[in-house]
Amino acid sequence: MANLKSTILETPAALGYAMPAEWERHEATWLGWPHNESDWPDKLDTIRWVYGEMVRKLSAGERVRILVRSRAEAKLAGSYLKRANCDLKQVEFVVHPTNRGWTRDSGPIFVRKSLKSKAQSPKSETAIVHFHFNAWAKYQNWQLDTRVPETAAKLLKRRLFNAQVNGKNFVIEGGGIEVNGRGTLLTTEECYQHPKIQVRNPGLTKAQYDEAFQAYLGVKNVLWLVAGPVGDDTHGHIDDICRFVNPKTLVLIKESNKRDVNYPPLTENWERIKHLRLEDGSKPEVVALPMPAPLYHGKWRLPASYANFYISNACVIVPTFNDPNDRIALGILGELFKDRPVVGIHAVDLVLGFGSLHCLTQQQPA
Repeated sequence: MANLKSTILETPAALGYAMPAEWERHEATWLGWPHNESDWPDKLDTIRWVYGEMVRKLSAGERVRILVRSRAEAKLAGSYLKRANCDLKQVEFVVHPTNRGWTRDSGPIFVRKSLKSKAQSPKSETAIVHFHFNAWAKYQNWQLDTRVPETAAKLLKRRLFNAQVNGKNFVIEGGGIEVNGRGTLLTTEECYQHPKIQVRNPGLTKAQYDEAFQAYLGVKNVLWLVAGPVGDDTHGHIDDICRFVNPKTLVLIKESNKRDVNYPPLTENWERIKHLRLEDGSKPEVVALPMPAPLYHGKWRLPASYANFYISNACVIVPTFNDPNDRIALGILGELFKDRPVVGIHAVDLVLGFGSLHCLTQQQPA
């Protein structure tokens, strides 16, 4: 880990930056306009209407910055959003060619630090960490997506930190981490510690990951769960499994059907979480979120999960699947988020791309 230690004075944590929690105030949400047919075979037009619904909800409380490949694509996107009754004054198109639209993973990951101010209210500044997206160490076409943080830093005039460990680019995705904004980060062994499948950083130990998370995201405490649901293209992203809803409370997905293929790994997470502690040594409160009934595309099991919700300024948007458990999941989250409405967005078509609402969004803190 010599390289990280030798540049420790230049890391975000050393300079007082840390990643805020998702429920903290946003300046904007970033999205990537959908264009890759292989993500949603025969469904691309349907997905654009889902985006319209998302943008309509999000733009009620914050700016929405949408990555488009060209001005022509911005015009096309604008026509959909206008017909979906979105507030186009709140939408900004950013021209940057992309491979896919999964902005949670390839988009800018922001950190923030408070500045001493003579005024009563503290000021803060944000920066971006470049984590060098490589399409989940699975696909060959990622060279456009990995440059999104550079474009964002240039557009916003923000400092860009280059995440490296031992002289090599450090690769993680936004969907692979979850923070409470108080010093604790959640991730999974399946995603970042599997020895053979989708290895982002070959040879990197758990301790080295912990140190890199601490240096680049300003956390003190890293918690590792085991694995996620079958069908997840990312191989174990935490945002399909377990999420903070406030600094001390987590929701964790639970499969009640013992014959379901997801029962063993998800049950193992419940065993593991009993022994995990937050940054202050306390036990987190853990609330169970149900799983929808299995969804398939042909023979492929899709990673449908209510944990893939997104917390915006105006509301919490939650994927729904035409399932009896939709209502239960919305009710649980409605009880936990008292400060903003919880609304469902139909995601049966979205999850065909092996992700849903959280995977498509990336927050820019205020």
